[in-house]
Amino acid sequence: MLNEDYAIVLDYLAKGHPNAFKSEPTAQVMGTEFFTLLEVVPKGELKIGEKIYVGKEERDKVEYIKKRIPFKSLTSTAISELEKTIEKTIEGNNEKFLDFFNAAGPITIKRHQLELLPGFGKKHMLDLLKERDKKPFESFEDIASRVKLVPNPMNSLVKRVMEELEYDDLKHYLFARPPAKERPFGRRP
Repeated sequence: MLNEDYAIVLDYLAKGHPNAFKSEPTAQVMGTEFFTLLEVVPKGELKIGEKIYVGKEERDKVEYIKKRIPFKSLTSTAISELEKTIEKTIEGNNEKFLDFFNAAGPITIKRHQLELLPGFGKKHMLDLLKERDKKPFESFEDIASRVKLVPNPMNSLVKRVMEELEYDDLKHYLFARPPAKERPFGRRP
C-alpha cells in the first residue's frame, strides 16, 4: 500500500464541514509523494500551505487521518490551492520528475508514457526520446531548449497530476495514487 509521510494543507475547517454529523476541526491535505488527497483531524490550528507529517509514527500536528477523499469532495478553497501546491511539490522533488522524462517507457506497443502528458504527441515524444538518447536531461529548461516546440514540461506535469486526481476513470496513473471512490453512506465494500 502506498502511504504518505508528509502532506500539504489545502484547507483548514476550524468547525469542520457545515453539514457534518459531528462538528470537529478538519483539514484537507495532499500528500507530497503520491498526491493522495486526505482528510485529517488536526490537534490544533493549521495554516494553508503548511507541510505536516501524516506518516505512521507519532504525529505532532495531526490527531488522526479520517479518510482518503476524491477530488469532488474538496472544498472550493482546497481546489483553488491544489494547482499551485502540486507545482510546489514537483519543484521540491525536481529530480524524481526529471527522471520521469529520462526513463519513461512504452505502455503498450502503440502508446508511450510521455504521450499521456497534456500537449505531448507522437512528434514531441519521438523528439524527446532522440534527445535523451544523446544525453540525459538535466532540468526542465534543458528539455525545453533541446526539444523544439515542446510544451512547458512543468505545466504538463501539473496538468497531468490534476487529471489523475480529478478523474477516477483513467486507464493509467503516472504520478498520483488512483483516487478514492466515494462509498454510499452506511455501506462498506
